[in-house]
Amino acid sequence: MPGFDTLLPRPVSVTAAPGACPWPAPVTVRPAPELPAEGYRLAITPRGVTLTVADAAGEVYGRQTLRQLAGPDAFRAASIRSGLTLPCGVAEDHPRFGWRGCLLDVARHFRTKAEVLRFVDLLAAHKLNVLNLHLTDDQGWRIEVPRFPRLTSVGGWRRSSMVGRHDGPERDGRPHGGFYSADDLREIVAYAASRAVTVVPEIDVPGHARAAIAAYPKLGPDPDADWEVWTSWGISTSLLDPSESTLDFFRTVFDHLLDIFPSPVIGLGGDEVPGATEAHGRFVRDIAAHLASRGRQALGWDEVLDIDDLPPMVIGAWQDEARGQLAASRGHDVVLCPEDRVYLDHRQSDHPDEPIPVGYLRTLEDVYTYEPALTGPHLRGAQAQVWTEHLDTARRVDYAAFPRLSAFAELAWSTGPRDFAEFLPRLRDHHFPRLDALGVEYRPLDGPHPWQTRPDTPGRPR
Repeated sequence: MPGFDTLLPRPVSVTAAPGACPWPAPVTVRPAPELPAEGYRLAITPRGVTLTVADAAGEVYGRQTLRQLAGPDAFRAASIRSGLTLPCGVAEDHPRFGWRGCLLDVARHFRTKAEVLRFVDLLAAHKLNVLNLHLTDDQGWRIEVPRFPRLTSVGGWRRSSMVGRHDGPERDGRPHGGFYSADDLREIVAYAASRAVTVVPEIDVPGHARAAIAAYPKLGPDPDADWEVWTSWGISTSLLDPSESTLDFFRTVFDHLLDIFPSPVIGLGGDEVPGATEAHGRFVRDIAAHLASRGRQALGWDEVLDIDDLPPMVIGAWQDEARGQLAASRGHDVVLCPEDRVYLDHRQSDHPDEPIPVGYLRTLEDVYTYEPALTGPHLRGAQAQVWTEHLDTARRVDYAAFPRLSAFAELAWSTGPRDFAEFLPRLRDHHFPRLDALGVEYRPLDGPHPWQTRPDTPGRPR
């Protein structure tokens, strides 16, 4: 029978006791505001479970822990056998970071509503609490805006896609697209909230905006050009025209976003803006100020630190931790998401069959042993990133994200030293069966299954 020593992430403290409790078990929930935020205490006896919680999130996490203790079958969509039990004892737990996030890019490759809901379930199972939903980019616009229908009718699809990563003209000739209605997104938000996950939306400006420019050419540098949604990967040099009319357009777009997403933090991008001018900086600053006037705080990638007079923001430090230190020194809050440590689209090994190997080599152990250097009151937490240029199906997302996202979940939740040699058998012997029960097609530790390879598709390792 699995015990408290099999849990992932690890609890803060555990006292085991003899005996077992049948599962499903009667659970008595009691408030305990003295516990740390999102914290819980489980007391399991042969007669039932007492779950003492700091808040609603603490109850969600306590119940997730009970599910882990009951064994892998508790993660299946329906019961397939009786006789499951819980080990008796007491566990007290609370998270290390208040922001334990994962970005999912649905702009490069669209993920259906059902697939996003499934991804929320996987985050919740790992006690992650932020889904940063990247909704727009050069290759697609994924949120319906009634005032501007061409954003989805034109910007929501592209005629073709680059396969893999190369410098040639080859494309697959296959149209790709999709978008979410406002009600789709409200459903995702409500579903996530019931699982203690906040959805932080992102609309990228003033770069990564080719899909918007294709829909409304007046937003771009040349309103008479024949724009199209980009079929390449990388960084487009097509930027928004930072005029007052463009600013008014995006104020309207962001106001629509605020009506759907209650998140106190709203993403505005600001990254990878080749040839940016002072006017582009003012554009970002004005959007951030507009969000502040609506009672929200802007999340921008760390390039926005080159802009003067920003309102207090959340900075996603992706280039390196030095940018996080700089953001904190200027009074901004920081979410650490360094590319060279927690970008899960990057290759997982030097295995010859690794599918579409791009970016840095970042192994499971690399992710698990990442230890943020930044400390202090401005550190909100950490976030893993799942960019999807090379992840064209939910199966490919599974392969890239897991099991590295499981390792990330432990570093974001658990305090104290981490030992990969101790983590690995917990993952392999106890957590992999849970992922199997959930239907997650993770990467095996010794390399991809044959059907997970992409031998015909070029990558670009760094």
